[in-house]
Amino acid sequence: MTYTPQTRAEVRLGSSNLGEDLGFFGRVLGMRLDMIYPADSPSVAVYSGHGLRVRLEQGTDAPMGRLRILSDAVDAIADGARLLTSPGGTVVELDELNPPLILPETEHAFVVRRLADQAPWVIGRAGMMYRDLVPSRLGGAMIASHIRIPDGGPVPDMVHFHKVGFQLIFCYRGWVDVVYEDQGGPIRLTAGDCFIQPPEIRHRVLEASDGIEVIEIGVPAEHITEIDHDMQLPTPHRRPEREWQGQKFVFNQAVGADWLPHRLSGFIARDTTISANTGGVAGVQVVRRGQGGLQWTRHDADIHFTFVMEGAMTLEGEGKDPYRLSPGDAFVIPPGLATRYADPTDDLELLEVTLPGVFATTTV
Repeated sequence: MTYTPQTRAEVRLGSSNLGEDLGFFGRVLGMRLDMIYPADSPSVAVYSGHGLRVRLEQGTDAPMGRLRILSDAVDAIADGARLLTSPGGTVVELDELNPPLILPETEHAFVVRRLADQAPWVIGRAGMMYRDLVPSRLGGAMIASHIRIPDGGPVPDMVHFHKVGFQLIFCYRGWVDVVYEDQGGPIRLTAGDCFIQPPEIRHRVLEASDGIEVIEIGVPAEHITEIDHDMQLPTPHRRPEREWQGQKFVFNQAVGADWLPHRLSGFIARDTTISANTGGVAGVQVVRRGQGGLQWTRHDADIHFTFVMEGAMTLEGEGKDPYRLSPGDAFVIPPGLATRYADPTDDLELLEVTLPGVFATTTV
């Protein structure tokens, strides 16, 4: 018979007054006393609760500590207090387990980020390389990342989810296989395709081609990624109509797409259906050169981000120096600024992401 070792972990905390700490950890914090000794003059007590096991020691070298307790009923603990100090010196923070997502107010700016400027690539989650396309992040309102994996193959990813308001994954080069909660088996995203990852949908990146590159847009810029150690993907049922916080999962493919006149004269676009499936939270279009003249326009979108995928154009802005842009470049146009896309090449292709999905464009 094979013996299976049993293990458990404890956090050691010093206590300058163990006698009064017993009441604090038990009655105030609602933890369970598991062990205490010696009986006649206790100097050690072990409490468990809130997913934690704490060993309180008086008269030893154990340091004073700080605990953070998160709960979806935080006001029911310690009479709603949010910061306490135990009689023995332990500082206790109490906070929401699932705090509401805060969307920072957008700090509007005219931004141009060019690949030729040699912006650094940094190593991020799961060994992927990231290039920041909007360094200011518009005051924390959004993040735009150019992500690449030089060497293809299996990706060392885990089932995870993001606490976001909006998130786009657009495949720029190569292909990547991803599996999503309630969306069936693995889905291959190829160049020109995109996913909308609704808030908190579980997913896992499985494998990628050599030289895979994607553009990822997230709102807000700083958001939490959590690992789900319990969910197994794929899930047993496919539910394409399911919504996460009012948004549906979108897998939009470039092949066979309809091209229609764009809001800007002289251009055509294919709609990715993202505006319709996010309730208008955001819109994503791929834009190409069409027929007709090029005009100066203004828009009233809160966020207007564009990435140059193919070809070239000159971005002209009211009171700004013109920028000749090529593949890998990105720009943000703030609301109210008059701009024009001048001298576009016939092979120009742009990825346009806006929040909200529907907004007004006026000719200057």
